[in-house]
Amino acid sequence: MKKLMTGTALSLCFASAALAEGSLNIYAWSESIAPELIEKFAKEYDVEVSLDGYTSNEDLLTKLQAGASGYDIAAPSQHFLRIMIDEGLIENFAANELEAYANIDERWRNQWWDEGQEYSIPMAYGTAGFAVNTAEYDGPTDSLKYFFEPGEGLAGKVALLSYPDEVVGAAQMYLGVPFCSEDPAEMKKVLDLLMAQKEAVAVYSSDNIATRLSSGEVATHFWWDGEVVRAIADGAPVEYAMPKEGLVGWIDSLVIPKGAPNRENAIKFIEFISTPENATIEMNHYAHSSPMKVIEAEKIYTKEVAPALYPTVPVEMSRTCSPKAQDLVTRVWTQLLQ
Repeated sequence: MKKLMTGTALSLCFASAALAEGSLNIYAWSESIAPELIEKFAKEYDVEVSLDGYTSNEDLLTKLQAGASGYDIAAPSQHFLRIMIDEGLIENFAANELEAYANIDERWRNQWWDEGQEYSIPMAYGTAGFAVNTAEYDGPTDSLKYFFEPGEGLAGKVALLSYPDEVVGAAQMYLGVPFCSEDPAEMKKVLDLLMAQKEAVAVYSSDNIATRLSSGEVATHFWWDGEVVRAIADGAPVEYAMPKEGLVGWIDSLVIPKGAPNRENAIKFIEFISTPENATIEMNHYAHSSPMKVIEAEKIYTKEVAPALYPTVPVEMSRTCSPKAQDLVTRVWTQLLQ
């Protein structure tokens, strides 16, 4: 669910997206797809590629619900993918008949979000939790308690995302409240926890996280594993916590929006990015784990280099909630930000 550091849409245009013939219009998580692969695909298939970025599943869902988005590929996380299938927002392109399907690690095939693997091919997976600036905070990180019930040393130095999805999930894990709870009393516990934490929170934002945390503007930030890995590679004094209660998991998949103007080019791109060679390039760029078979010898982010990508604590995947459960999450978040 991820995810990245910029809050503005990323546009990498290798030609005008206005031409439907020989074009491909991608809408994906900002900075997620390797520019090297976009350029390589454009040259190899003589296709004009446009790439726009978003920073939340909610933004993507709203765009597709509006209809006639003009996009040929999107990359929702698992619980939103399920919603898109149920609402008829994405194409059944018989993904299980593609060569790409054979390259999926078996543990990620035919999961609950796409049981028949007809609508999607996975691209990346990871976790959400909290990271700390080790120059600003040298206390324990082995429990979500230190994030949701911060001590005086973190007063005004805590930051969360701007949307509830994984944050509420982590709070539920800490409290022992099940994901997608329909019990108002249980969700009141989540609200009370977040309201008490609010006194220590500097900002609720999904933008410029790397700068905010690396600079010491805040000492701890709710974040994603791969972005922490990239920050560390850039020399930032940050560390990804492994709380005993666990981490919130996500997996993003490539889908084709309903009525995509360049459906065949979308399938070509999905096949292209799913080969072991290109999946390895993508993992090395995105710094999240790959659900595809990759070339191990060429993989940069090994367990030794990037331990954040290899959790030593439980991981629970975000789920598609009932309208009643989702309404409770929305009410919690709305009251928190009032």
